Amino acid sequence: MKQSDLLLEIGVEEIPAKFMTSTLKQLKGQAIEGLKEARLSYKDLQVFGTPRRIAIIVTELAATQEDLQTEVKGPSEKVAYDQDGKPTRALLGFARSQGVDPANMITREVNGVSYLFALRTEKGQETKEVLPLLLKSWISGLSFPKPMRWAWGEMRFARPIRWLVALYGEEIIPLELEKVKAGQITYGHRFLAQEPLEIIHPREYEKKLEEAFVIVDPEKRKHEIWQQIQELALTEGGQVEKDEDLLEEINYLVEYPTALCGAIDEKYMGLPDAVLITPMKEHQRYFPVIDQAGQLLPKFITVRNGTTDHLEVVQSGNEKVLRARLADAAFFYEEDQKVSLDDQVKRLQKIVFQEKLGTVYDRVEREKELTTWLSHHLDVDQTSAKRANRAAALAKADLVTLMVYEFPELQGLMGEKYALLSGEEKEVAQAIREHYLPRHAGDNLPETIEGTLVAMADKVDAIVGSFAIGIIPTGSQDPYALRRQAQALCLIAMKKDLPLSLAELFKKSYELYSEKVELSRTMPDVLADLLDFFYQRLRFLLSEEGFRYDVIEAVLEAGIDKPAEVYKRAYALASFREEEAFGALLTTYTRAANLAKKGNEKAISSALLQEQVEKDLYEALVKAQQKIKEAEGDYALVLSVVAQLRKPLDAFFDNVMVMVEDEAIRDNRLALLKAVDALMDGIADLKKIVE
Repeated sequence: MKQSDLLLEIGVEEIPAKFMTSTLKQLKGQAIEGLKEARLSYKDLQVFGTPRRIAIIVTELAATQEDLQTEVKGPSEKVAYDQDGKPTRALLGFARSQGVDPANMITREVNGVSYLFALRTEKGQETKEVLPLLLKSWISGLSFPKPMRWAWGEMRFARPIRWLVALYGEEIIPLELEKVKAGQITYGHRFLAQEPLEIIHPREYEKKLEEAFVIVDPEKRKHEIWQQIQELALTEGGQVEKDEDLLEEINYLVEYPTALCGAIDEKYMGLPDAVLITPMKEHQRYFPVIDQAGQLLPKFITVRNGTTDHLEVVQSGNEKVLRARLADAAFFYEEDQKVSLDDQVKRLQKIVFQEKLGTVYDRVEREKELTTWLSHHLDVDQTSAKRANRAAALAKADLVTLMVYEFPELQGLMGEKYALLSGEEKEVAQAIREHYLPRHAGDNLPETIEGTLVAMADKVDAIVGSFAIGIIPTGSQDPYALRRQAQALCLIAMKKDLPLSLAELFKKSYELYSEKVELSRTMPDVLADLLDFFYQRLRFLLSEEGFRYDVIEAVLEAGIDKPAEVYKRAYALASFREEEAFGALLTTYTRAANLAKKGNEKAISSALLQEQVEKDLYEALVKAQQKIKEAEGDYALVLSVVAQLRKPLDAFFDNVMVMVEDEAIRDNRLALLKAVDALMDGIADLKKIVE
């Protein structure tokens, strides 16, 4: 039978734009896996999506499933035949159960024993018989952040399903969901093409929809949007910086894009850039236009869902909406400056941070002390320490400003701006903005030492406080984003090479809480859970850095208290692993470590060293210990020094029996090996390395 194309379209009420990327990825993945499991071959597969539809086209889909051949294990050859070589009852019964002739069995050896296997062939069904259940499974398998039910149905989906198109070639696939039966009818643009469209064959799907003002291919539509935006910006004498997230969102807000340029009232151009950009991007989905020097122009570009008809009316409407937003912003900006930042901080006494942990003002007081403690702990100069403390005192002040209340995305940014306007040092103002960094994966780290100190204090306060009252992330549940904050804390320490001790920081933070708040968990319990939690965060970060899993396990097992040292140890071990001597050293060293387990904590007695090879090993060990002591964190040098023990270790194992009967000599040799093993303490557990 001939191959045909498959089309599935799910027509819906407008789906939130942020759902679409994940939905199309899920649909594609399920289709690929589903067709593979169904043994249906095809040439190509493509997913489509707009606010009103989710679709997939599979080209040249086979007309029938491939036949399935399976082997079923039967009795052993010894049991299957009697002494005369005739089939036994066991073989005949097995053949009968499988519907095959005993003469057609094959013999195969399993673990040294010969068994008989029955070969069975399952005839493939016609594709049109398989598709109804297969397509239904693809649809029901889609998950959404907030699925909904509608009418009296039980099905959950992103938004109510209004129509279905399911075609295999020109044949309609019998499919029904929530009383909606699949057919050939789809719909174009909601306002520009209201008449139903009949799709005769999947090949005409894209073309017919485009004629009805719907560009159904999301990649084609995104390209068209960005090209229009760039050309329009150039025409207006400016340019637009690409914002992938904003572009992606706009792409799934429209079906037929037309870019237009609007004007910003000149009287608002004196507002800070962030105050102008945030309402444009976050609230209105506009692209700001900048000049060649990167300065904002009094213009914006947006995308309408339609044609160029009456574009001036749409432009005027968008300008009016933005004008209202900016009028509010200008009012908030002016009013906020009438209140000092210190007075704003006092207002934080009425804002609850967490019910069991007090107010945001309490948090500010703790973070001031934490920042001071970190300054001493990290040996920061007094000037920077004083600035950091002042930044910590003002870091949350903007949370109670009118501007941040209306535009929460501006927290930190407005804190910096208001601090500068009120005469604070620029380092203090910058630290206020930076203390939220990094906000997400790939975000910038704080640049200044002041911002670094306040950022670490802010993050550890949230983490320790939460753990101290039993709020610990489990599974996918992490309402306070503690994982992200823990990763940010580690990343700052790692990338800035800070000698930060996690355990000491946790203890200090816990002590500050316990002075004012009744905590439900003891410090030892909290500390144990925190170290385990950070173990997992460091594992994740090192994995993201590209380190092998066994290198990661090796360095983490040696200790995680100082993230910067963990990172340096991982880098040194990963580099050393590439050296020629590593394999031989690893084998010899692992043997020494395994034997060392049998020893006690005893000092090495040079008087009990009988053989020359053990004397040589002891002498090499002493020299290695001295070099490692002088290395001061140079882990590449440490590993090189340890590698130089290969020859004396090999000679020792080749010529000396460790487990001799004489207890004193045996214990001394074990102590020698234990000392060799101890050279890697706090660096890496080489037993975790996979050769």
